[in-house]
This record gives sequence, structure tokens and C-alpha cells, in this order.
Amino acid sequence: MKLFANTPIQETTTQSQSGFLGYSNIKMWLKWWDKSFKIHHHCYQYIGSERVKRSFWKKLLIVWVIAWSITSLCVFLYMRSQGLDKRKEALTSMCDERARMLQDQFNVSLNHVQAMSILISTFHHGKNPSAIDQETFARYTERTAFERPLTSGVAYAVRVLHSERVQFERQQGWTIKRMDTPEKNPVHKNDYDTEALETSPLQEEYAPVIFAQDTVAHVISLDMLSGKEDRENVLRARESGKAVLTAPFRLIKTNRLGVILTFAVYKTDLPSNATPIERIQATDGYLGGIFDIESLVEKLLQQLASKQTIVVNVYDTTNKSEPISMYGSNEADDGLEYASSLNFGDPFRKHEMRCRFKQKPPLPWLAISTAFGILVIALLLGHIFHATVNRIAKVEDDYHEMRELKKRAEAADVAKSQFLATVSHEIRTPMNGVLGMLHMLMETDLDVTQQDHVRMAQASGKALVSLINEVLDQAKIESGKLELEAVRFELRAILDDVLSLFSGKAQEKGIELAVYISDMVPEMLIGDPGRFRQIITNLMGNSIKFTEKGHIFVTVHLVKAAVELMEFETELSSTNNTLSGLPVADRRQSWTGFKSFSQDGQLYPSADLINLIVSVEDTGVGIPLESHPIIFTPFMQVGPSISRTHGGTGIGLSISKSLVRLMRGEIGFVSIPKVGSTFTFTAVFTNGSSNLNESKTEQMTNQYSEFQGMKALVVDSRPLRAKVSKYHIQRLGIHVEVVSDLSQAPSTISNGTSNFNVILVEQDIWDLNPSSMNMDVAVPPKLFVLANSSRTNGSTSVPYNNPTIIMKPLKASTVAAALQRAMGVSNRGSSRTRELRSTPLLGRKILIVDDNDVNLIVAASILKKYGAEVIRAKSGQKAIDLLSPPHQIDACFMDIQMPEMDGFEATRRIRELEREINDQIQSGEICLEPDQVRHWHVPILAMTADVIQATYEVCLRCGMDGHVSKPFEAERLCEEVSRFFQLAPNRNL
Repeated sequence: MKLFANTPIQETTTQSQSGFLGYSNIKMWLKWWDKSFKIHHHCYQYIGSERVKRSFWKKLLIVWVIAWSITSLCVFLYMRSQGLDKRKEALTSMCDERARMLQDQFNVSLNHVQAMSILISTFHHGKNPSAIDQETFARYTERTAFERPLTSGVAYAVRVLHSERVQFERQQGWTIKRMDTPEKNPVHKNDYDTEALETSPLQEEYAPVIFAQDTVAHVISLDMLSGKEDRENVLRARESGKAVLTAPFRLIKTNRLGVILTFAVYKTDLPSNATPIERIQATDGYLGGIFDIESLVEKLLQQLASKQTIVVNVYDTTNKSEPISMYGSNEADDGLEYASSLNFGDPFRKHEMRCRFKQKPPLPWLAISTAFGILVIALLLGHIFHATVNRIAKVEDDYHEMRELKKRAEAADVAKSQFLATVSHEIRTPMNGVLGMLHMLMETDLDVTQQDHVRMAQASGKALVSLINEVLDQAKIESGKLELEAVRFELRAILDDVLSLFSGKAQEKGIELAVYISDMVPEMLIGDPGRFRQIITNLMGNSIKFTEKGHIFVTVHLVKAAVELMEFETELSSTNNTLSGLPVADRRQSWTGFKSFSQDGQLYPSADLINLIVSVEDTGVGIPLESHPIIFTPFMQVGPSISRTHGGTGIGLSISKSLVRLMRGEIGFVSIPKVGSTFTFTAVFTNGSSNLNESKTEQMTNQYSEFQGMKALVVDSRPLRAKVSKYHIQRLGIHVEVVSDLSQAPSTISNGTSNFNVILVEQDIWDLNPSSMNMDVAVPPKLFVLANSSRTNGSTSVPYNNPTIIMKPLKASTVAAALQRAMGVSNRGSSRTRELRSTPLLGRKILIVDDNDVNLIVAASILKKYGAEVIRAKSGQKAIDLLSPPHQIDACFMDIQMPEMDGFEATRRIRELEREINDQIQSGEICLEPDQVRHWHVPILAMTADVIQATYEVCLRCGMDGHVSKPFEAERLCEEVSRFFQLAPNRNL
């Protein structure tokens, strides 16, 4: 039979959840999380430590996963056991409840059957005649059946002795029948016939049923003592005087499993201490209550039917080894069973109600989800930990790899630096000799032409050194170690040198090459002349390469005056007012976006700061539009054919842009294919002239004094070109007037208030009409033709059939040389070579150490010029011998790269010798005279062809006091050594 009782299960399950997720459990989880977090934090402190091997973290991760897997399993088992306990509690509660109800109703039935036994004793045996017959008994038991809820019928069997049998049978009208029958098969109730039963065999006494409830009326006339179970039951009942139960057996007719509760009916009331024999003798009969266990239990359990089903089994456990099932089946077994004891009033018989759930327990989803959640969280933490460890390990690997790459890069950088230093040294050393010898040649008595040639050679040599430095500069720029100097320099002289550098190429191509510097630009500036020259050289070099006709024009203005000047030139542009007459790219577009112009030129408002704008204009092939974005990219050419046609490395513009940025300037360009390009940049310098007008006057007076007061006439139809010619001639102190046509020259010369000394005519003007130069003057002026080449179309019919040719590009020195030759002005011993030579090193004894004879000669010549006494040495060991204290040498120039012993090692040993003798002097081991040196430290300056900053740092670390770079200039060499003598007038510092 199945029992339904779902509600209690739901209640207990809810209680289980509430108990597990209650406040105490939440506190437990918080404590666990806090401890776990502390453990993780503690572990993270050691992550990445080199003391802990990586394999340790892998093992720890495995232990972590296993530990938390076990923990989650334990949590699952714990919660599952909690659920099972709750399920068991629910089963226990329901089983006890059903057992209690069954036992209570059985006790009610038992009490009523006992009351009926008293009633029969009183009204049947106590009355004569009896007040009870079968009809009365049946009617009474039927009406009082509700008071016996568990009985299926009641019957009374009277005690009949053998001697009384015949009379009893005659009185009742039927014979006593035997209860046991050989027939074992069940008999349907409709087929049951008591007449067919056997007559009870002869025995001492009988217990035939005389009264029976209608439901069991078929048992009337049956001898209870003839049945095995009933006989034992009857005998125990009359001996004990208590209710006695039979073992479960199949009931007659219904063949259903049942038991019989038997009470003995006595003649008189017996005392409680009556003996069994007394009870047997006083017995009148036996009242039995028949219990159909299956039907009765089903009726009882139907009252408790609910949605949840449990299975109830009732057992007779008198024999514990072989319990007898009284009710129920084994159709379900989930492993959980509860037994509740039953007391049916018979102490001899033991009964139990065993309960179990019919359905298997549901999956413990709460336990599964909780355990799974813990495992997932643990795995996530493990994954995070694993990922963190791997990330840190990867970072460590990357760090080690980067450190290794850094070492390699540093080694490569050192190798590159050493290579560059070696190459620089090997190239600069002979260039130092070349430039030094040219400088020595310049100091001899040369005419103006010779001086100009020497200067051109010097400029070319310096340009070569600058070109060599471009590779080094690119390396410095990439490493961010490029720094600018801050020295006074003459801007116009630098541009003259650049013109000299490119004049040959320009004349060869027949293109116009010119420079114009505004009068507002100071003569002297403070900045880095070498880097400024490098920018101009790069830009002009590109223009020379890509220009086959037309011109290249360099202009220098102040930023604040450039806008006004450009507006003025724009007004004249309609007449093709360019240097060569060819169209050009509008230079104003090249500075579009410059901050200097966006702020009206007030980016550097200080009066000492000079913001220059420099433009290099050409009429070359131009730059393709697709190449504009990469024009300043290192090692990029504007086209694949450029390097094949024109050559070049493609780093000049990149270096120029970086140098402009260091000069706090900007650079831009405008280019039109087949028209030309204009590059413009700005640069900020400091004003190096205290008085602009005074410096100009002083320069003109000292350098070109022989041209003061002269007048010149320039004939040129192009205003811009005439302006450039006028600029260069005026630099000599000559007054200049300009006419646009050759035919105007005679009238201008004849009508002038003063005489003109020279006439300068552009070659294209002269070639058109040279005969128009007939003038009626006593002393005709000298005629000069300004030409890009030596071709002229002179006419023999005019007095000027053989004019003097001045080759462009114009500059002050070339114009001065031409005028001196043509006018017979003395050209021997220029003012520069005749200037008074000072001797700041007079009386100083200076040691020069170099393994190169040319460098020794150059350096010795320069120092001797300034009055020094020079001692030469060709090795480091020789230098140590000469500089071992005591000695009479005031300073030393030391080459750093020499065979056997370099300058670094020689300097270290010299400083060690000085340190030893200084310690002896300080300790008093050496007694000195008043005029003797008390502290030995000879100034040692490195002579190096390296331009690497690391080389300079090594010089200082090994004890050198400074350095001069090769190729060195005379002034620089003198200045470096003189500063030590200015600090200390004695022989040694």
C-alpha cells in the first residue's frame, strides 16, 4: 500500500535550506573567504621571486585544484548528508505518526473487545436463561462496529467439555466442526460451505463459536481449539487473563492475511493474582476480534493520503530472524527505512511498522550547485593564479629577453660607436692635416686671389668633414644625444663659404646661384654655426642636384619683416621678378602653419633673440605630390630613379629637420613638379652684436678700406637680381646705383654729380647691345660683366670690347678680388694677414703627443704662432717620461689613439705619478724650496677625431682636463689651453 505525505517533506526541505544558508553559515563563509584572500595575498607576494622555481607554482596549482576538488566533494557530501538527515527525520515523523494512529485505534478496538467479554460474561453466562442469542449478538456488534475501527469481525466461542459435547450439539442443532482442513488453496467466500467441513475430532474440550458478527458468521460451529494458531492463542489467553494475538495467518474464506485478538471470559471475577490453573478452571469461553490487517491498514492510511508517497510495511517481529510481513510490499527501496514499534497489548507478540519513501530521493541540487560553485570559484581563482603566474613568468622571460636584447643592443651600439669612432678618426686625422696645412698656407703672404682659392679649399675640406659627420649625426639624433653649441659666428661669412662650395657645380650647369641677407639681420649671432651651415648645405646641395636651368636663391630675413617683404615682392611678381626670370613656387606656402607666423612673429619676443627665416628657392624638377609625405623620412628618396640619377643617401632632409627643431625652429616646403621647390625654415639665435651699425662700419673699414668712397653702376633689367648684386657690392663699402637698360648707362654716368668708378652689367644685358656703351667722358669707368659662364659677345668697335668678367655666384670676396685686379689696387698682404698677432702662449712650454707627423706639424705650427714653445712626442710612453714630475711643461695635448699605449692609459699613469709625488709633498717626505711647485697637475687635453659623446666621457674619467676635436682650428686650440693659464699663472696647477 502506498502512502502520500508530501507536505512534511517540503517543510523539512525548506528548513534544511534555511539552516544551511542561515546567519551562522554566512559568517562561516565570510571567514573562509577572508582566510582564502589572505592566503592568496600572501602567495602573490612571492610570485615572480627568483627564489621560487616555476615548477613549484605548477605543483602548487595542482595541489590547489586537488585540494579544492576534495573540499567541494566534502561540501557536497556534507550537504547531501544534511539533506538525507532531513529526509530521514521527515520519514521518522510520518512513520511514527502512522504507527501511533494505528496503535491508538487498535487500543480502542482492544478495549471494546474486552468490554464485550465482560458483557458476555454478565448477560450470557450470568443469566439463566441467557439474555444473548446470535441475532442479538450480531445486531449489537454491527451497531457498535464503529467503536472497533480496526476489527473486521467479532466472534464468541464457548468452552465445551467432551462430556458436554453431545448435549451441546443437540442444543445448538449443529455439530462442532474442525477448523483446520487439508485444503490449502484459497476458497472464494461464495463457495464456502460449513456443512462440508469435517467434524471436530474427539478431545478433552472444545471451543465452538456460538456468536459471530455477520461479517464473520461463517465461523459459527468451528472449533477454535482445532486450529493451530487459534488453539495456542486460546490457551495463552485463559492462562494469562490478558489479550492475546495470534501470528499472522490466512483467514478462512477470504484468504486474506489477518490476526485474531482473543480474550478469555471467566465465570466470576478473579483476583489479579489468580494462578493459571484457577484461570483455566474459571474459563467459560473465548471472545475473539478478527483483524484483516491489509484492509484495516489501508483504511487507516487513506485518512493520511497526500501528494508525497511513502511505503508502509507492518511486520510481526516476534521471531526477529524471520519477521512475518503483515502488510506492505517491497516495490520500492531507496536505502532509507525507518521502523516504529507497535504495541498491540500482547507482550509476547512484537510488531513493527517499517516505512520508506516510495520514490527515490531527488538529486541534491542545492548540494550539487553549492559544491559546483565552490569548485568553479576555486578553479577560477586557480586559473587567475595560473594566468598571473604565467603572465609574471612571461614578463620575467620578456624582461630577461629584453635585458639580453638590451645587452646585445648595447654591445652593437658600442661596436657601432667604436666603428664610427675608428672611421671618424681615420678620416678626420688626414683631414686635420689638410685643413691645418691650408690654414698655415693662409697665414703666409698671399694675394687676394690666392687667399680666395685657399678659402675655397678650406671650405671644401670642411664640407667634406660635414658630409662625413652626417652619418654620425643621424646616429646621434636617433639616440637623442645631439647637442648644439653656442658660439659667436658671422652669418654672412658662413653663407659665402657655402656659396664657394657649390659655385663650381653652378657654373658648370650655367645656373644662377645667389644669396641675399637682409640688412636687418645682425652681423654676429650666437648659436651653432656648424649645424646652421649643415642645414644650408643640405638644402642647397639638393637644389644643385635637381636643378638643370634657372637659379638657386637663398634669402635670410627676420621673421617679423618677412611678411611685409613677401607682400612687396608679390606686387612685382607679375613681371616675372625672379632671379632667372623663370616661374617659381610661391615661398609663402612653404611656411603655412608655422607657429612663428601664427603668432605674428612674436614667438620669441626677447630683444636678444633673433628669429630668422631662411628660404632656399630653386627652379628644378620639383617633388612629385605622392612623395610629399615622406620627404623628411630618413633614407627615403622621392623616386626609385633619384638615387640612380642624382645619388645621395636620403638623410640630409631628415637631419636638417631635426637640427631645425633643436634650433627651436620649423621647416616646410612647397614644390610644383617641373617648376621648382622652395624650402623654408626658421631658427632662433642670440644677437651677438652689441651695436649693429658700429659692427658693420668697423668690418667694412678694416677689411675693404681701399674701396671706401667708390661708386658703382649696376645695369640689370630684373629688379630682384639687381638687388642681390647691389647687396654684395655694398658690402665692400661702395655706393651703388641701378639702371634697368644698358642704353641708360652713358647718360647716367655723364649727368651724375659724381664720377662712377665701375660699371657692372649682367651678361644677358651686355650680349644684347654692347655698342650702346659709348660714353663721352675723360676717364671711363671700369666695366665688369656679371656672368654665369665665361661666354661674352664683345664688340671691337667700342672701347669696352674686352670687359672684365666676374663669375657668379657673387660674394664680397670675389667682387673685391676682381676690382683689385682690374683697378691695380695692391693685392699683396690683405688686412687679415697683416693684423696684429697676439701671443697669449708666450713663454709657455707645451707638449704635443701624436703618432701622426702631419698632426704634430699642424698643432706645433698653430701653438708656435701664439708664442708657445712646443715639444713633440710620438708615443704614450715618451709622454710619460717627459711628464714625470718634476718637469717644466705647462700643458699637454694628447692624442687618444696611438699604437702600443693610447692616450687614455698614458694619462692614467701620468696622474698616478702626480698623485704619488703630491702625497710625498703633503706628507713632508720631499722638502721644497719656496719657488718650487707644491702641487703637480699638468693640464692634459685630448686631441681626438671621435665625435662620440662616450669618448669625451672616457677622457674625463681617465683624468684629462678637456678635449679638442680634429680637425681643430687655431683659435679653438689656443682658447682651450689658454683657459688653464688664465686660471693659474704658475707653471702647474
